[in-house]
Amino acid sequence: MTDTARPLTHDLGVGAPHRELLDQVLDKWSLQVLEELCERPSRFNDLRRAVPEVTAKSLTATLRRLERNGIVGREVVSSRPVAVEYSITPLGKTFRDPVDALLVWARAHLPEIQRAREAFDEAEYR
Repeated sequence: MTDTARPLTHDLGVGAPHRELLDQVLDKWSLQVLEELCERPSRFNDLRRAVPEVTAKSLTATLRRLERNGIVGREVVSSRPVAVEYSITPLGKTFRDPVDALLVWARAHLPEIQRAREAFDEAEYR
């Protein structure tokens, strides 16, 4: 590591609270839900249609985790029947740039990662 390189993760003091947060907001469904909510507030069924692979149970759990962490807000809309609308919070909006940076990194390095995976899978680790 050179003097101008960023510090390693352990230098940042990544502890249990950090791991828990990252596990909850960077999982498979959270990223897709956040992508939708960054575009516009959505009702539950709108999110189900936008992310058809997610089950209702998983979507509910994902939304609750994101709401608990202050990333997503939940508002009961006064209509008949009563509906709930989810939206990104101001705190959630600050999460966009770091996630975009991770996605840019992944896109740039995916061919290299794929080659490493193939080499690993071809090796005899038994």
